[in-house]
Amino acid sequence: MADSNRQVLLTSRPAGIAQAENFAIRQAPIQQPAPGQILVRNHYLSIEPAMRGWIADAGNYAAPVPIGSVMRSLASGEVVASAHPDYAVGEHVTGWFGWQDYACVDADQVVQRTTADEMRASLGILGINGMTAYLALTLVGQPRAGETVLVSTAAGAVGSAVGQIAHILGCRTIGIAGGPAKVRRCVEEYGYDRALDYRAGNLAAAIKGHAPEGIDIYFDNVAGAISDSVLPHLAPRGRVIVCGTASIDRWDPWPMGPRVERHLLVKRARMEGFVIFDHADRYAEATAQLRTWIAQGRLTWREDILDGIESCPDALAGLYRGENDGKRLIRLV
Repeated sequence: MADSNRQVLLTSRPAGIAQAENFAIRQAPIQQPAPGQILVRNHYLSIEPAMRGWIADAGNYAAPVPIGSVMRSLASGEVVASAHPDYAVGEHVTGWFGWQDYACVDADQVVQRTTADEMRASLGILGINGMTAYLALTLVGQPRAGETVLVSTAAGAVGSAVGQIAHILGCRTIGIAGGPAKVRRCVEEYGYDRALDYRAGNLAAAIKGHAPEGIDIYFDNVAGAISDSVLPHLAPRGRVIVCGTASIDRWDPWPMGPRVERHLLVKRARMEGFVIFDHADRYAEATAQLRTWIAQGRLTWREDILDGIESCPDALAGLYRGENDGKRLIRLV
């Protein structure tokens, strides 16, 4: 075991997307677990688009990460000391362990047990990304075979899983991504029937050309101008799943755009937000189904791995710059 614990602290509140200068790395003592706690040696740290909201001043579904504290993060690692009867040294776990080498946490911070081989997957396809894709699509979207599902950020960790799951459920799938390489990947790797490049211009016309009967389910990861182009093309009784707002980099002033009310009224459509943390009671169901599809060779995914805790401060900004090629992780061990 190391002599000290490297931790990444949030040192200032960003105005928009967090940059490297909003974080600092410090050395701290390694805490030993008190009764009911475990000490985890982190192997992989997760980078989530949602982190932007976790550190913002504006209201969110979670309290902001306090200035001067370890950056909130899911991580996976190995139990190296335990004062809890249900966790043994040598077990592998995933949970809210933060951007640091070692996490001394209460057992309720563990999200799931995992294995050495599945530590990375437990932060992606078998973690909140895959579970979000499955539960948001099935609970909110309620897809029926033959319907058309359109997904924004279709090559991302959530979007790529949504497209594959919708295809498994018998839907026709259209992905929206940025650039020819990601558009090609949507079709060739993730099985989308069609993929559109929003950077190519005239996205609304492309949507109409590929979905003349309308979009039954729009899985929205971005909001903003892309969603403004999609909403007029909803089919009657269409469903919009609001899963992310990646295109909005700040909430003050609040972004304005075309109004959605007439689209929802005239099409008798509905729009609903989805936050995975509201559905902890369905995690086991979701991972079981995802694991089955993986075993059948029906789900594939990519990982974008950066090495060393020194990669953390710029990792979120890099995600929003579009540098990642799959689920972004930081490898510590």
